[in-house]
Amino acid sequence: MSEILIFAEIEENELHSTSGELIAAGRKMADSTDNSVSAALIGGNQKLASELITLGADKVYLADDDTLREGIAEVYIAALHKICLEVEPIVIITSKSPIGRTVGPRIAYRLGTGIAQDCTDVSLDNTSKRVTVTRPVYGGNAMAKFTFADKNPQVMTMRLKAFEPAVPESERSGEIIEFNISIDQSEIKSKLVETVKQESEGVRLEDASVIIGMGRGLGGPEPFSQLEDLAKVFNGAVGASRAVCDAGWLDHSYQIGLTGKTVTPDVYITVGISGASQHMAGCSASKNIVAINKDGDANIFKEASFGVVGDWEKILPAFTETARELLDS
Repeated sequence: MSEILIFAEIEENELHSTSGELIAAGRKMADSTDNSVSAALIGGNQKLASELITLGADKVYLADDDTLREGIAEVYIAALHKICLEVEPIVIITSKSPIGRTVGPRIAYRLGTGIAQDCTDVSLDNTSKRVTVTRPVYGGNAMAKFTFADKNPQVMTMRLKAFEPAVPESERSGEIIEFNISIDQSEIKSKLVETVKQESEGVRLEDASVIIGMGRGLGGPEPFSQLEDLAKVFNGAVGASRAVCDAGWLDHSYQIGLTGKTVTPDVYITVGISGASQHMAGCSASKNIVAINKDGDANIFKEASFGVVGDWEKILPAFTETARELLDS
């Protein structure tokens, strides 16, 4: 039985949300073939390893050492390389997080193999053992499928939120294998000097079930407060198109799209967003898109479940008030 290995990230002593997503991607391939899903947990502990088992991992390779907990990509790469040399997985999956998209390409280079980045779907042929991935091309204007050449391991980075994590099953059993890994300090070229946390209020954009999207059609940063009011009605968050962030109206932490954040809310309400392919690449998995735009020919209406053609300044206040009345009643 061959192994599909995922790189499980840790954030503030907890499993990163992408860990469950990667296991779900691995399970999709393993459950349709005769392979197993393993997780490399670097700088973790027995508790987190057990959580990975409940999320669907068959094995967890645990490297628990103080030197592996600084959050430096080079440390993860060196440790993951040692694990891969011993385990010899046929597939390695990392996330498209800041750490994962650094670790993926560099581990592929060290192992002398190729990598497919920003994948949205995966499948594994049980006979050939070749993975087929789906990923955006032409700046997100189209999706294409690629199959790896006849060389292992096959490495890929998965787009965030591409897979829904499985519901934890406390009864699941699996194997936790401890790795005693020591990293040669000559391999570490970087040093963590300081961690600066950005203070934020309310729901994180990536976790919000309702998102209000701000587009260039609003004409400036002033309408942000109105969108924020609507977001508070739904206990949601405000996001923005790249044009809004590039113009300096909002910080790039609000950006949704191919070069921003990927979101999968239950409802995505766009205001003054035209629906360019770059933006839609980050929100196309939304369950429902509601578009407000004065241009009836805007591309966003092709993607929207519901649409309102008109002046947002007239529509938004009435929409906010009605939503508040319905939710308070």
